[in-house]
Amino acid sequence: MVDRDATLTELIALLGPKAVLSDPAELAGYERGTRYGSGRAACVVRPRDALEVQQIVRWAHKHGLRLIAQGANTGLVAAASPDDSGDQVIVSFERMRHEIDLDVHNRTVRVGAGVLLQSLNDRLRPHGLCFPIDLGANPSIGGMIAANTGGARLMKYGDVRRNLLGLEVVLANEDATHLELMSGLRKDNSGVDLKQLFVGTSGAFGFITAAVLEVHPLPRQRATALLVPRTAASAMELLRTLEMSCGELLTSFEAMSRAAMECVFRFRPQVRNPFDADVPELAILVELTSAASTSMGVDLERILESALAALADGDEAPLADALLGRAEESWQLRHGISDCLRDAGTVIAFDISVRRSAILALRDFMIQELRQRWPHLQVCDFGHLGDGGLHLNLVWPHDCGVPPDAATIQHVREFVYDALVRQFRGSFSAEHGVGPYNVAMYERYTAANRLAIAGDLQRLFNPDARLGTVRFGSS
Repeated sequence: MVDRDATLTELIALLGPKAVLSDPAELAGYERGTRYGSGRAACVVRPRDALEVQQIVRWAHKHGLRLIAQGANTGLVAAASPDDSGDQVIVSFERMRHEIDLDVHNRTVRVGAGVLLQSLNDRLRPHGLCFPIDLGANPSIGGMIAANTGGARLMKYGDVRRNLLGLEVVLANEDATHLELMSGLRKDNSGVDLKQLFVGTSGAFGFITAAVLEVHPLPRQRATALLVPRTAASAMELLRTLEMSCGELLTSFEAMSRAAMECVFRFRPQVRNPFDADVPELAILVELTSAASTSMGVDLERILESALAALADGDEAPLADALLGRAEESWQLRHGISDCLRDAGTVIAFDISVRRSAILALRDFMIQELRQRWPHLQVCDFGHLGDGGLHLNLVWPHDCGVPPDAATIQHVREFVYDALVRQFRGSFSAEHGVGPYNVAMYERYTAANRLAIAGDLQRLFNPDARLGTVRFGSS
């Protein structure tokens, strides 16, 4: 039996009183995720550096305690939330938010794991630089690495993995092994790239304490348009043609369904409906960006106008209408969808991906099948058409008179995931990672040999599953 008071006293002696929180009122903000995941923690401990993380790991081994890494707690699969046991210790990185060491000439930055995305970009902006992973939340860098986030500009900049040049990790083994993988080199084939083994593992392989990131020049030009494809099927023709004509200037190609947009116009009246006629079945938010100035002969607005004019030429052209400019209100519409759907009803959310060539077929299949099986459900999909990602959010309206029960919601989830993975060969988690919220899907759809190898790796770095909320081997 663990003597809770004695173990906390020992931890305070190691790290100081400001590092340890144990009062229930203090713990409440750490015990619940932004959208999913809640439980009870034994305490919260807040290290200031990797050395203190090592001390925490050794203390946890000594007393047989389980640990959870937590950044900004904005994840959507409950990977940073405690269970209901009250036995888990949350290791919060909020005191590791100050290290931002910029190397302008290498165009890299060393950051502590707790640094928030917005804080990083605020520091980079005066130097004409940015970390361009565009998200609707303000996560910590450590959390972004643990989930391998992508966002709305992945087409141009890639995900976190593509922009990661170094990592510092403390393993959850008894020795609390410290791995320093912080070279910041773009080219290094001198051995196994160990840092990549910790990306996208939801904090279950080790504590990410610092990272080296590649940063990018801030765009000096931006051109935006809302496109209305002649048919939904025309959307992919628009994408392919714009990629060929605009090349690396094409930054975003974001789809929004009529149901999703109407939800924003209904619950956010400050967001103006930009369409003269009825809201179209599907709209595409297109953005071009460039770090070059117009004085260099690159004029994005002219390039976009020219490309769209060619796409609208003729009765059979794939483009029915284009609204140029209005960047702020267009992105306000796109980023407002998630919150407005929750205002409309119970949301059954899916973060999924398929090959781009299959995404419209998947969308058509889901709309037809879900309408037949559950007439109350409204398909309010939106997402990253340019990279095959789709937020297939389903809304069970508050005013339909028949509230959904847990069994029905589970049935919907199983139907969608089965069709997605088995029929369309897609991913049940495009960029949110794996956590208690979706670990059953991981175990169901992952091949046995992959489960075994992932389990072996986890046991190597985290031998008795002391860290994290997910076991990556088969349970």
